[in-house]
Amino acid sequence: MTRQHAGVIFGGILFLVVAMGISRFAFTPILPFMRVDEGLSFEVAGWLASSNYVGYFVGALWAGFIYRKKKQLVIANVLINVTSIIIMGLTHSFALWIILRFIAGATGGIIFVLTSSIVMDYLAANLLTRWSGYVFSGIGLGIAISGLFVPFLEAIVSWEGTWIGLGILSALFLCTTLFLWRNIHVRDAEKVMKTDDTNIWRGFMPWLIAAYGLEGLGYIITGTFLVDIIYNIEDLRAFAGYSWVVVGLAAIPSAPLWMHLMSRFSTITMMAIAYALQVFGILLPVLSQTVWSVLLSAFLFGFTFVGLVTMSTGYGRQLFPKQSVFVVSMLTTFYAFGQIVGPVIASKLETHFASFKAPLIFAGSIVALALVILLVGYWWSSRAAEKEMEAGEIV
Repeated sequence: MTRQHAGVIFGGILFLVVAMGISRFAFTPILPFMRVDEGLSFEVAGWLASSNYVGYFVGALWAGFIYRKKKQLVIANVLINVTSIIIMGLTHSFALWIILRFIAGATGGIIFVLTSSIVMDYLAANLLTRWSGYVFSGIGLGIAISGLFVPFLEAIVSWEGTWIGLGILSALFLCTTLFLWRNIHVRDAEKVMKTDDTNIWRGFMPWLIAAYGLEGLGYIITGTFLVDIIYNIEDLRAFAGYSWVVVGLAAIPSAPLWMHLMSRFSTITMMAIAYALQVFGILLPVLSQTVWSVLLSAFLFGFTFVGLVTMSTGYGRQLFPKQSVFVVSMLTTFYAFGQIVGPVIASKLETHFASFKAPLIFAGSIVALALVILLVGYWWSSRAAEKEMEAGEIV
């Protein structure tokens, strides 16, 4: 691999570190400190989270219709995203927080879709598709960075300074990618004429999208409230921050590892294993509240959710290689829609039952349903394809 190829991948990793790991998921370890200092309820925190996911939904959907100037637009959105991170630490207005989390989500959705598309298309054009999983390690790296930096910064400059510090770090990552991508030319995409071969709403793809949407609904409950849940278990409070670091460290190698397994074994089998492991990880704190059980839960969460992002988007692009932006956009849009309602439902369940176990049981059930839809959909679409082939042979 040449230095330029590596630079394209690393630049994409840094963009996902900013948009996903910091702008989006740093909220999780910062949330306990904001709730204590600002007196925020669990339900109010859920609205802040959902505002971000509404923005992510809008951004991901919008990105599916971007065919020109992808490089310029993704850079502009990273700049706006970084600005929103810094301003989070400069205000105590709940109304402004809602707006800022929406902006962070909208720009994050665009950044994720366009960065994924730019890097995957570049690697495919240079016969380096096997390296595409590495770009998604940026999600885990960003989570690990936020998990390590948040407790350190908060102890020195409180939660306000933590947002500002992470914003400055994100600005440095933006500058690095600008340097690495300075000689990369991204061609405008062409709109693909709709035919049976290009219609993504047939065959297995709708099932994959439905399962991925439910995954978004189920996983985000743990992704939003994991640290807060552990923080509110008095015996485990000291391990709350470490749990998020474990999520990030588990997520970093998961993307290339799952992509490697997907290339050697059945994609659906690997995805099914990831779904099953995630269900177990989500439900583990319900069954046991020990240090090792919550850290194992955090590890399984990080290891599987980034893997499912990688495999779902990668497999979708394999099915429709000429429509990478639209396919990634549709998958991400349904994923984001699940994320919108997830935190709200979780906060309602926690308030009603006065227990963190209720939202986790709900989340585990939803991810289990996603697994069922994935398997049933694959069986159904494979059977339909066989019948079409048999009918064609008879004709």
